[in-house]
Amino acid sequence: MDQKDLEYFRTLLNGMLEEALKQGEMTIEDMTDSNEIFADPADRATLESDRSFTLRIRDRERKLIKKIRAALQRLDDGLYGICDECGEEIGVPRLKARPVTKLCINCKSKQEEDEHLRGD
Repeated sequence: MDQKDLEYFRTLLNGMLEEALKQGEMTIEDMTDSNEIFADPADRATLESDRSFTLRIRDRERKLIKKIRAALQRLDDGLYGICDECGEEIGVPRLKARPVTKLCINCKSKQEEDEHLRGD
């Protein structure tokens, strides 16, 4: 992968990280702002359901932040775009589709096939 591609992915990953962190801050603000009292228990249940859903999304974002930071570290270490399994270069189209990936398409397909056979 050439330097131009590496800089493209660094910019992309930093943008993804910034957006995920901003979303996390907004989630915290939204959850602390709504200390309402409800006369109807159904309204309260709806709020709690919405909060639960928001927290699940936030947890996914937290995991994505961790993956983005790991990808940025691989960029710094010169390992970005190298498959963890086979050591081959991960194709640019795959990295554009999934910038945080650590597996080439062949190894990821094999991993998914193995999971399917195990019933994971």
